[in-house]
Amino acid sequence: MLTKHNCKTITRLEAQLVFHIFAALAEFERGVIRERTATGLRAVRERGRVGGRSSGLPDKDLQAAKAMLKDSAITVAAVARRLNMAASTLYRHIPRARSASLETD
Repeated sequence: MLTKHNCKTITRLEAQLVFHIFAALAEFERGVIRERTATGLRAVRERGRVGGRSSGLPDKDLQAAKAMLKDSAITVAAVARRLNMAASTLYRHIPRARSASLETD
């Protein structure tokens, strides 16, 4: 057991050595995590799943919005209200909606 009387003073070089050893271990662990993540993502893709956040707009709503926007009398804001979503969501998913809306104003 180390006590106050028999504890050796650590030199700068020894401290630097310990620091570099821990840094090497941390870098190794980071590499292991990266490999495991890549392997897991590859396995998920092979099973047909796609990662990431969902688009936020179901396909049926997107098709309904496109159908409603074909009528020039209906505004993007009205379509958004009818589908219970923000107009910015429609603008993001239907790029021509913004230009069509600006042409009617």
